[in-house]
Amino acid sequence: MTAFEEEWHVVEKKVSAQLSAGRFQHCLRVADYARRLAQENGVDENQAALAGLVHDYAKERPVEDFLTAINHFHLDPDLKNWNRAIWHGVVGAEMIQDELGIDDPAILAAVRLHTTGAGVEMPTLAKIVFMADYLETGRDFPGVKEAREITDKSLDRGVFYQLQHTLSFLAEKGNVIYPKTFTSYNDWARHFAE
Repeated sequence: MTAFEEEWHVVEKKVSAQLSAGRFQHCLRVADYARRLAQENGVDENQAALAGLVHDYAKERPVEDFLTAINHFHLDPDLKNWNRAIWHGVVGAEMIQDELGIDDPAILAAVRLHTTGAGVEMPTLAKIVFMADYLETGRDFPGVKEAREITDKSLDRGVFYQLQHTLSFLAEKGNVIYPKTFTSYNDWARHFAE
């Protein structure tokens, strides 16, 4: 067994213990999709798979855990005005480092950004996890096939597609939208308008 396989098994058990069966299966599918996108985009496959496995580690934590962690890790107090949808990435990265001992900055950045996206400076691994979470094989929403085809041709175009459709979806539902997601969208829109 390789060092990576040993690490994978330890982390897999810890992630499984924190999540419902359905959420854990989603994480495994994201890991598989991230591995595939990593192959296509010249990124370390094991690093991408591990980031995919842990991306939702904190998703089902109680609200109190997040509020405590925001204070404990000295994160932006404005985070307290949001919810688990944002927290499980931004705050979850700190929990992953603290509880799972994963300190790879690229993996932590990918987890941190998978809920909000980022502008054109977004690291490639973060783009991969962002898209793998959106496109994993269990996803079935209007436009998913098109999104997969776009992403297969261009990871960057895929990121922009997801930001466009996520903003539209949230706005149609009348949801409050996290400011960084707007900023990310605008940066990509300017980039592709050039």
